[in-house]
Amino acid sequence: FQVGYRFNISIFILHQYAGILAGGKGKRMGYTEMPKQFLELAGKPIIIHTLEKFLLNPQIDKIYIGCIADWTGHTADLVDKYIGWTDKIEVCEGGKDRNGTIMNIITAVREQFGINDDDILITHDAVRPFVTHRMIDENIAAAKKYGICDTVIPATDTICVSNDGQFLKEIPWRNNMYQGQTPQSFNINLLLKHFETLTEEEKATLTDACKICVLRGAKVKMVDGELFNIKITTPYDLSVANAIVKGEVK
Repeated sequence: FQVGYRFNISIFILHQYAGILAGGKGKRMGYTEMPKQFLELAGKPIIIHTLEKFLLNPQIDKIYIGCIADWTGHTADLVDKYIGWTDKIEVCEGGKDRNGTIMNIITAVREQFGINDDDILITHDAVRPFVTHRMIDENIAAAKKYGICDTVIPATDTICVSNDGQFLKEIPWRNNMYQGQTPQSFNINLLLKHFETLTEEEKATLTDACKICVLRGAKVKMVDGELFNIKITTPYDLSVANAIVKGEVK
């Protein structure tokens, strides 16, 4: 893997890239000495569990890890320690927010290989270590066919809407509600096309990359997620994740 520089000559053409989003500092995890993606889960960092899933998938041509600027060296050291050197992985600097990190990853792809019309980017949270090969494969297939897809599960709880945080405004019909997960996958040029048309006000409302496309009226194909495909955000989530690894959660 490489840190801090790019190859300018493409030896072979790549079409399916993974972007591991590790740019967050994890404030909801409480006080920790390091961002949550580097915390230990069953003997190794959470990000390594996640990375291994994509590394073992034969459809992925290259993996980019977009991480906090001050932690690129640490990330590279972890990859070297737990996985070993491979030119299939590259560490690059993340952006100021989620979509900024995705755009930095796309920039790295463009600088290294260029972007073809059919190139796909599979984006995934570094702190969702329980992603399955089925989800990755179905994301790739859906992104190829539809251009955009999101991994979701049906909402099991009633969703309540409030504009002021004090009083309910609306309770939507639960059968129409889904909880978003990752991966979220895109035809790269299609994602760029929609992102470049957004106003600064629209960009300020973004919570994930699929909303970029939804704001422009694009159809987003849904891929089935899993209840266990949790995002490790809080100390409780980390406890649940350890229980899943130990087989204590069925």
